[in-house]
Amino acid sequence: MKPRDIASYIFLAITWGLSFLVLLKVVHAFGWIGAVTLRSLIAGITLLLLAAATRRKLDFSAGWRPFAVVGATTVAAQLIGLSYATPRIGTAMAAILVAAIPLFSMILSQMWGLERITVRGLTGLLLGAAGIVVLVGFPSVPVTTSFALGCAASLLSSFSAAFGSNYANRHLRAVGSLEVTSAAFLFGGLMTLPLLLAVPVPAMPRAIDFLYLGILACVMSAMTYVVYFRLVASIGATRAISVEFAVTVIAVLVGTVMLGESLTIVQGFGAVAIIGGCILVLDPFPRQGKAISLPSPAN
Repeated sequence: MKPRDIASYIFLAITWGLSFLVLLKVVHAFGWIGAVTLRSLIAGITLLLLAAATRRKLDFSAGWRPFAVVGATTVAAQLIGLSYATPRIGTAMAAILVAAIPLFSMILSQMWGLERITVRGLTGLLLGAAGIVVLVGFPSVPVTTSFALGCAASLLSSFSAAFGSNYANRHLRAVGSLEVTSAAFLFGGLMTLPLLLAVPVPAMPRAIDFLYLGILACVMSAMTYVVYFRLVASIGATRAISVEFAVTVIAVLVGTVMLGESLTIVQGFGAVAIIGGCILVLDPFPRQGKAISLPSPAN
């Protein structure tokens, strides 16, 4: 990987790892549908304003359909699942289940012929998955209906993110990251907007809540997704999406330090396994002369 790709990877890991804490506050103030809808629309509009301010001409000639699919999966379905699940199962568990995204992505990329997974990459994914199991630590928590639905929503969120990323890699690889991100957020926000009739904003939010919403939408959504889709185009969906392993570690640490969630020594070994899996999947320091070849996406 190039230094720019490694820097993007680290930025995404830290920003998305901290986003779980901000997400909790936004969901509490705006509701789980309001959080997704407002976050998405603000992020999309922010990117359009950024393009206008920098006089960047956006190219949406690929047609509305692929942008709508990415918006429905990577934005609407993923964020709905996260917003619904996180308050019900906790930040640590939600982050751990989010780390299943690379496993779904690996399966989809193989089915669609987008990437060739090497033995080294497969070993890294399996090591990361094992680290997730250890990180969970088999906590003795009551398995209520709400908890089960939260876990299911989180897994649906992970699958949607993997599907959308691979779909974008297949159909929108030649499209700029700013176009993909702005269109995806706008489509995602418009798709979830009618759901506010069923799940309205619970009460008038405070001024600080609007600040949290702005940070979540503009920094942790708009900016990060532009970086993310650029990374997908540069190193492939599976390797880019493996950043969720590192996001899991950071989110669990944030939950431990700021929310008082426990982290055992055994779970610490799980975190190390996840980081090791990331290194194997990403291969940031390849041997001299080694080339990473990705087959052309099937159209």
